[in-house]
Amino acid sequence: MSAWLISIEGTAAGQTLALWLALLAALLHAIFGALQKGRHDPWMSRGAIDASYGLMAAPFALFVVPWPEPHMWLIFLGAFVIHLGYKLLQAQAYTKGAYTVVYPVVRGTGPLFAVIGAYLIFGETFSVTQWLGLSVLLAGIFGLAIYNLFFLVAERDTLPVALMLAIATGLFVALYTTYDAYGIRATADPFTFLAWFFMIDAIPMPIIAALRYRNMVHKPELGPLAVRGMIGGLVAFFSFGSIMLATRLDQVGEAAVLRETSTVFAAIIGWVFLKDTVGPRRIALMALIALGAVIVEIGG
Repeated sequence: MSAWLISIEGTAAGQTLALWLALLAALLHAIFGALQKGRHDPWMSRGAIDASYGLMAAPFALFVVPWPEPHMWLIFLGAFVIHLGYKLLQAQAYTKGAYTVVYPVVRGTGPLFAVIGAYLIFGETFSVTQWLGLSVLLAGIFGLAIYNLFFLVAERDTLPVALMLAIATGLFVALYTTYDAYGIRATADPFTFLAWFFMIDAIPMPIIAALRYRNMVHKPELGPLAVRGMIGGLVAFFSFGSIMLATRLDQVGEAAVLRETSTVFAAIIGWVFLKDTVGPRRIALMALIALGAVIVEIGG
């Protein structure tokens, strides 16, 4: 599998596969966000999810994939710090604000800075058409956030803090997208990076969740939380793995933009499962997001 993926890097087949991987990551990331924001405390949900995917990744990291090259340990350390910052901000944002407001702001902030980061680190450039598509996509994402802000939010008192946390989280999304793309390109076998990343990344949040659980007055039932963690762990594997492989096969900025169609999937999930309202204005904004992604892809 690794040899085949490496063989199609930079080819038309690689670009096509990267497109589908980015869209798969978008769908799965929206599901992941809903799992974390669902009826459980976001910190507890994230702890359960991370514990699950850490335990799943450990056998692959230790016994299946090639051992990381010596230079990879410093890269893993950087990824650990960046992702920890992202998860702390994300959980706090979900604690303070509604999923339908926080999620679009996070995902709207991320791709713009990811495109800039890809230019600075990898020398990638967008065409005029792709910048137009990015503008259309961002207009749809932030328009959706503004609409949700005025019509759907219940947590009015904590909203300013939630929005600031969401923007900061989006900056970390851009940071980890660019950094992880560098990391997965720095090793000979991409699955070495993925397996070891998941095992190392899983360490801090279960500890934080356990400490939080110990101090809770109303403790959640561990059975349903464990089930959510297992489902979330599987989703995380395929979501993160898909976008990382996409950034190795094709441009980092393009993959980052396509992933942000997750906002469309998030709105649908919010409507179906979280009982949010979806009207013609939100449908139009979601269509803008999808149109922007299409323009970016055509412009490439």
